[in-house]
Amino acid sequence: MAPKSGEDDRQGIQSVEIAMTVLGAIERGRGPMSLSQIAAGADMATSKAHRYLVSLSRAGLVAQARSSGLYDLGPAARRLGVESLRRMDEVGLASEYLPELRDRTSHAVNLAVWGDHGPVLVRWEYGVHPLPITIRIGATMPLTTSSVGLVFLAHLPSALTAPLLTPGFDAATARRTVLDNGFAHTSEAMIPGVTSLAAVVLTASLPLAVALALPSRTDADELKAITADLVETTRRMSAELGGGH
Repeated sequence: MAPKSGEDDRQGIQSVEIAMTVLGAIERGRGPMSLSQIAAGADMATSKAHRYLVSLSRAGLVAQARSSGLYDLGPAARRLGVESLRRMDEVGLASEYLPELRDRTSHAVNLAVWGDHGPVLVRWEYGVHPLPITIRIGATMPLTTSSVGLVFLAHLPSALTAPLLTPGFDAATARRTVLDNGFAHTSEAMIPGVTSLAAVVLTASLPLAVALALPSRTDADELKAITADLVETTRRMSAELGGGH
């Protein structure tokens, strides 16, 4: 029988589509969720949601914490997300600059893109200086207390960033400071002993952010030289990616 006018005549697998509604509910939850919360978010009975969660867990797309019993996106989902971002030409081209910047400065370098809920780390190049942090590619960084977050705050439309602002935060002053300086600078804002510098990479679409993580004890002269190198590197990256500077 021919499909009705306006219907999609491509055959699909309904169970896969239902499973995606479960994953969508978890994604919208923005954190670990209970079975009942996921079922409500997917608009289905808890027994049905549980069966899908079992299968998704076996595939690694969902993980359940042993201590709390809450569900969250699993390692396979994170790998898919990072790989999807990696295949973007802009990310690939920008990533080629990171090892040289790391080698020149000797400090850790990272690259962030704008995700659904803020800046997302997609690349990390370790430096020679040990830092008291554990890096997880695919992690979402805070908007107001990370250097990459402040870069995106300065260069993205406020309609994208306003929902993520904390009450009382002076976004106008923060934005103006980054734009005037040409970079963002945070010191021990997230992690004691760590300073971070970030600058924008302008592209034909959404901007990227490149950051350096270094010990807070770094002296002023070295910090100035590192900042200049970062700003010049991101300027060249912007030119190659068609964003100007």
